[in-house]
Amino acid sequence: MSNGSRPAKDNILEFLVQAANKHDFNLDITLNVKGAVITGTMISAKEYFRSLSGTFEDGNDIAQMLSEQLDQAGEVAQNSDDTGANFLHMKETKVYCGDSKPTPSKGQILWRGKLREIDGFFLGRILDGSDQEE
Repeated sequence: MSNGSRPAKDNILEFLVQAANKHDFNLDITLNVKGAVITGTMISAKEYFRSLSGTFEDGNDIAQMLSEQLDQAGEVAQNSDDTGANFLHMKETKVYCGDSKPTPSKGQILWRGKLREIDGFFLGRILDGSDQEE
């Protein structure tokens, strides 16, 4: 049951996110979110913030400051004693809406979503013609 009008988090998905955050492991996963299908690789909050930080590190002074703050956010997320997780982080993400091609269709896309907004999931990711299996 949910508390008030907020939907409840899936306990199994929250456990997987906590494990990824504490032990810094990756897991291919596909999510159902409000009718969209989001597929990619779940990563720790630390890896997410470190990767996001890297997009700013070669910029001007403001970008450098953002990069440093994002790095710090990743450290705080990993070292937090908070037993709950509220966000799931992914890399190599693709979003499918209907039968169209994924959006975005190119690039290394990072994604962050609220656990309370995820309707369902399965382990593994959807591969399309642009993906290269290793």
